[in-house]
Amino acid sequence: MPASSSQATAAPANAPSGPTMFGHPTGLFTLFFAEMWERFSYYGMRALLIFYMTKGFLRYGDSQAYTVYGAYTSLVYMTPFFGGLIADRLLGQRKCVVLGGLLMAAGHLLMTWESQWPFFFALALLIAGNGFFKPNISTLVGSLYPAGDKRRDNGFTIFYMGINLGAAMSPLICGYIGEKYGWHYGFGLATVGMLLGLAVFAMPNILSRIAVVLLAIVLSLWLGVQLWEVTLPAWLGLAGQELPFDSRWAYGAMGTLLIIASVAALAPRFSPQIMILSAAAWGALLLVVFQSDNVVARGINYAVAAALILAATAACAALSKGLLPASVGAPPGGSVPWTQQLTVYAGTALAIPLFALLVSGFAPFRDDGRSLQLISSETIETVTSSLGPLGGVATTFLSEVAKPAGLVLTVIGALAFGFLLLETFRLTKIARQRMIVALTLIFFQMLFFAFFEQAGSSINNFTDRNVDRVGEMETVNEAMVGTTLTLQPTQEQLGYPYQGEAMTVLRLDEIRRQAGSSQDYTIAMELTPAHVGMGIAKQSRELPASVFQSVNACFILIFGLVFTSLWGWLESRGWNPPAPAKFGLGLIQLGLGFAALWYGAYLSTERGMVSVLWLVLGYLLHTTGELCLSPVGLSTMTKLSPRVLVSTVMGGWFLATAFSQYLAAIISQFTGVAHSGGDENVIPIPSETVHVYGNVFGQIGIAALIAGMICLLLSPLLAKWMHEELMGQEEENA
Repeated sequence: MPASSSQATAAPANAPSGPTMFGHPTGLFTLFFAEMWERFSYYGMRALLIFYMTKGFLRYGDSQAYTVYGAYTSLVYMTPFFGGLIADRLLGQRKCVVLGGLLMAAGHLLMTWESQWPFFFALALLIAGNGFFKPNISTLVGSLYPAGDKRRDNGFTIFYMGINLGAAMSPLICGYIGEKYGWHYGFGLATVGMLLGLAVFAMPNILSRIAVVLLAIVLSLWLGVQLWEVTLPAWLGLAGQELPFDSRWAYGAMGTLLIIASVAALAPRFSPQIMILSAAAWGALLLVVFQSDNVVARGINYAVAAALILAATAACAALSKGLLPASVGAPPGGSVPWTQQLTVYAGTALAIPLFALLVSGFAPFRDDGRSLQLISSETIETVTSSLGPLGGVATTFLSEVAKPAGLVLTVIGALAFGFLLLETFRLTKIARQRMIVALTLIFFQMLFFAFFEQAGSSINNFTDRNVDRVGEMETVNEAMVGTTLTLQPTQEQLGYPYQGEAMTVLRLDEIRRQAGSSQDYTIAMELTPAHVGMGIAKQSRELPASVFQSVNACFILIFGLVFTSLWGWLESRGWNPPAPAKFGLGLIQLGLGFAALWYGAYLSTERGMVSVLWLVLGYLLHTTGELCLSPVGLSTMTKLSPRVLVSTVMGGWFLATAFSQYLAAIISQFTGVAHSGGDENVIPIPSETVHVYGNVFGQIGIAALIAGMICLLLSPLLAKWMHEELMGQEEENA
């Protein structure tokens, strides 16, 4: 995942002193869990977003879904720049974190409403909320340490592990439940996750305790209704309907945890600790109860659940010594006049409809329901017609850039880059050379994340449509031809005849939707010679595609400290490669990851299915590439930037990240295989889609490998222009 702003925050000269745990301020563990639950909510929603647009009530084709997804993710990475400015000059970090958390919780909750405008306003609330929350909670981590404190980098490493623990949990919980039981359950869990993060951060504030009690009451009432109307009748044999969840005892356990949490909220001294433990137990319970009948899947869920409980236990031990100091994140002037607060709130209220329009591309106002294109297709085709083989690529690129969000990003990006370039040539020789290195690395990181962020769009759809995610129990043989087989429909039936037509992803999804929350529904298939070789499996043995969104975060949890130790070991021997070389290595590994996906598609079965091992290998190489590039990126920017431009350069870094998100959506357009036919979305069978994905992934792999090699070839010159031997001499960098 793209680097957060954590490493870029400046440490205060006089950070508050206080109790420590494991050598770090105890307040770090409050921030760890607040950010973990916020990332749980964000990545839980992201894991479902593409599927929700293509298979939910919107029924978008791939192209429209990718456009909305790109506009959303790009704006999510652009707004933190403004949220940081507001915190520094007006509200302070604490108020901004709370405001951002409330906006995001409202956005996740609104996602459960299946209507077009609420959907776009939900995305707008998430964009605005992320802008307030994301940069400022990272700033709070930096403010716990005095300037020059050597513990600071390790503190951010701990914080980064919290980010990835949340990112690992969310697809396993929100993704699994959202795909298996209903989209609104997944988005509802994301809402609860965000509120938990906010409660952990704000505790033991009286308002936060009241909010926790109210939340516990509402959820307990819902659990009570489920127990009374569903569970008890099922136990007593008075009702024929199936339970909406596999484990009946889960209701009672969740209700007990909610009661504990609500009681804890009334005890101000220990409410944060009990809140953290209750939330962790709730998350671990969900991980244990809701999982596929697969050894590897169970192992991952149990490992993440164990990590969650261990982290919660350590955090509670730390917070028993002291909470987050009240002075951390206070407003610049000590208090914020109501006029300033109202100005911020009013500005945010005005920005939210604007974000909704940008994300939607004004589609709800158009007869064809598609995003507005500010430059006509005829004009674009006239411009690109002379480009030969590149004409199609240029047409797709210009068509997407001509949409509202793309045009805004392009104009702002061009102005920002032009300003930085102008300022670069006004600097002294050494400072100018360092800035050239910084701008070059910003370009390469933009390329990296434009390719890497296929994970949430094209790779997500590839996983859903072409990766074999079912542990089959048996297969249809010739002796079974002519019989009628009653089975639970899974991905194994894709491409095979059912009621006269081939089973597609959307037909399978419609069958599941009609079955409701039951997981034991069956269909009857009349077996023909065409069915020979078809797998047969239970629903419980199928892994939802969104669950694989957790693989990257799980690999970061496993290999993050390994890479940190590796760089330290190489540094102690004078072998640590310079930052430009690490960028090149990251791009090369990313390219190899896409090569693995291409090769998996090349080796696909006649039915168009790819072994899940190729997907996991691709994610592994993407993760190792990210670990080479992402952790060093922001710290390198702060080292290379002149003091008078450091904030501007950091803004340029995040603006480039925002543009890379939109560029990722443009690239994913080339994998579009689903299209809207009237009011219906049409997704072809796997054999018709596998090589579309494979060819595009192969081309991305080649582009990433070439970019990585160019970066490696440039690294000696770039390393020389970094002038690391003069880093301590401020006059050279002025």
